[in-house]
Amino acid sequence: MTGITHLPADTSPEKIKDVIEDQGGVIIDNLISPDKIKRISEELAPYLEAGEFGREDFGGFQTKRIGALMAKSPECHDLALHPLVNAACDLTLRPYCDSYQLHFTQAVSISKDEGAQTLHRDRGVWGPYLNRSIETQFSTIWAISEFTKENGATQFVPGSHKWDKNRTATEDEIAYAEMSPGSVLLYNGTVFHGGGANTTDKNRLGVLLHYTLNWLRQEENQYLSCPPDIAAKLPSELRRLMGYSLGGPTLGFYSTPGAPGEGRDLAPPEYLFGEKPRKPRIFDTKRVDANFNLHETTE
Repeated sequence: MTGITHLPADTSPEKIKDVIEDQGGVIIDNLISPDKIKRISEELAPYLEAGEFGREDFGGFQTKRIGALMAKSPECHDLALHPLVNAACDLTLRPYCDSYQLHFTQAVSISKDEGAQTLHRDRGVWGPYLNRSIETQFSTIWAISEFTKENGATQFVPGSHKWDKNRTATEDEIAYAEMSPGSVLLYNGTVFHGGGANTTDKNRLGVLLHYTLNWLRQEENQYLSCPPDIAAKLPSELRRLMGYSLGGPTLGFYSTPGAPGEGRDLAPPEYLFGEKPRKPRIFDTKRVDANFNLHETTE
């Protein structure tokens, strides 16, 4: 079994990108402080206590999952916007998009007697319609509690993002994302992984924040999980990350209902909050290669 590479918190985004390209994922140790971990735990505790266990095998019968974290946990805002994570995400996803967006937010608490989750690739949420040459996702699992093999640390199959799509993992090819609180597992959307089995008496708590290309449908509908009246109270940078911005020149505009002459038509989402839209990357439609790829201008 090949283990998961661990890197220190001062690692460069370029190094993180290189390891993810080679192995499918990497653990960054001790990226956030114990005080922040404590505050995140306190914010999530009421929701987890009131939440219900899953009702199907994939989600787990002894696992609780809480979504809409951008609306429920202010401390998780900093995780979503963490500079090192976003820099590595940008390097990983930018070859396939003009920007990326927050795809999925969830707190996952795995309890005693939970079994191992089926190994899977996250890109499967879009079905078989995307070419494997396009990387769809940059994912994070933040350890809020300690992650051990015994308490449900994430199963992870290094290098499986390079496998033929029909190959399955053997037991000796599975590694475990064992890490201390405050550390984070970063991985792409093509590598095999899954929640681990918990054979201890303590819950294993992680925060999952995943990013994807801004032209793909998000797994979690951010506009319902965090509607405009709540999003208005968030930092503009976070709103844009959630998708309250245009993807390219036109993707994601809105029009308001009303009588003739009232409201807006074909407006960028930033106008909802009195902001100017950010300038999209500009492509030269006259420069198209044999695969019909547009090339960014040098201006």
